[in-house]
Amino acid sequence: MVAATEKQLLCAGCQQAIDQEHPQITCPRCQLPYHRACWEEGGCRTDGCEGAESTLSEILHAEVPPQAGPESVLANPFIPWLIGGAIAVILALTAIIALVQGVPPKTVLIIGVVMAALTFDYVNGMHDAGNAIATVISTRVLTPITALIMAAVLNLLGAMIHAGVAASIATKFANVQPHDPHQITLVMILCGLIGASVWSYLTASWGLPVSTSHSLFGGLIGVFLIGHVPLNMKYLGQIGMWMVLAPVLAFSAGWLLMVALMWMFRHVTPHKINTHFRILQIFSSAMMAFSHGSNDAQKAMGIITMALVSGGFITSQAGGVEVPLWVKASCALVIALGTGYGGMRVIQTLGHKIIKLAPVHGFAAETVAAATIQLVTFLKIPISTTHVISSSILGIGASKRLSAVRWGVAANIVVAWVFTIPTCAMAGALLYALVRLCGAH
Repeated sequence: MVAATEKQLLCAGCQQAIDQEHPQITCPRCQLPYHRACWEEGGCRTDGCEGAESTLSEILHAEVPPQAGPESVLANPFIPWLIGGAIAVILALTAIIALVQGVPPKTVLIIGVVMAALTFDYVNGMHDAGNAIATVISTRVLTPITALIMAAVLNLLGAMIHAGVAASIATKFANVQPHDPHQITLVMILCGLIGASVWSYLTASWGLPVSTSHSLFGGLIGVFLIGHVPLNMKYLGQIGMWMVLAPVLAFSAGWLLMVALMWMFRHVTPHKINTHFRILQIFSSAMMAFSHGSNDAQKAMGIITMALVSGGFITSQAGGVEVPLWVKASCALVIALGTGYGGMRVIQTLGHKIIKLAPVHGFAAETVAAATIQLVTFLKIPISTTHVISSSILGIGASKRLSAVRWGVAANIVVAWVFTIPTCAMAGALLYALVRLCGAH
């Protein structure tokens, strides 16, 4: 009697036998077996099955798992505070020594503003690194190191090429003229930056979803209000309008683009679709990285330029202000370095979590987000790039069905609108009030 042979499993992707030499993965939703290589190439091929898909928002907001061993000491919540406190003490002592040695107070203050703005720029790049590289890493379109280098370089190029947003922040945030009695001071700008940075750090520690851009605007608004600096309500109204309009536009465009792609390729298998979109996703990720640098880096540029104008180091003309080359270069380099460090954390996260995103969805999300950011950058308006990319993902999810949308992400965006700006305004105002009580203005 011939022994019955065990029934061979066939890969649902390539229809070849699965044996012990080819590791097997089972789709968590439809339970079909796949070779690991076939699964990693395109996920589940079954029409209507979404067992292989995750939204980009899950990747962007994924937490890095704690590491065992000596590295875990950095996970202690008191260590970052000790490091930050030590840096603050060193900077304060350095400033005191400089003043004692006869360095003009204005020079010490402008150095402090530049350092605070660059720190803010670095943190911004670190937090938003996943916007450009998470999808190409999760879909294995590019290797992690290649994606990281691409994002850092294009962040730098985007920051160097554009300067309109920086000039508008420097000259339009408040209605002040040369020799105005309600002039913006360097102390005001420094307090606004510190208040925004502290709040951003606290909320990151608590796991609250806030925008670093909104934190910055809130900190400056609070300081200017308590300092009786007249705000440019027209310009702030434009910023507020695009805070709402840009995510709505990204959501709508993401929905339309995904519906159009599904209709155009309705007779093509998911495997073939993702094979072609793997190449296109390289370009969409590059556009997203460039767009991030062209808008986000300019916020720090604008603050530094505002401080230079307020301190009398440069003069503004009737047509605006020219952002110094060294300001562009330093902000571009720092946000690129922040992107590099943040990108390493994204790589670490994806190395510990099995996250799958179809290339067609990554391409659609990044294309819509990059186009929206470029439109607003052309209008010289600063926006939250994270909210734009998250909203485009929501639109893509809605193109399938409403239940596929991570509505928690939408709630996080609304919370950021309602909560972050007034809270940072109060933080900046409180800090400036304390500084004035000490005799500084």
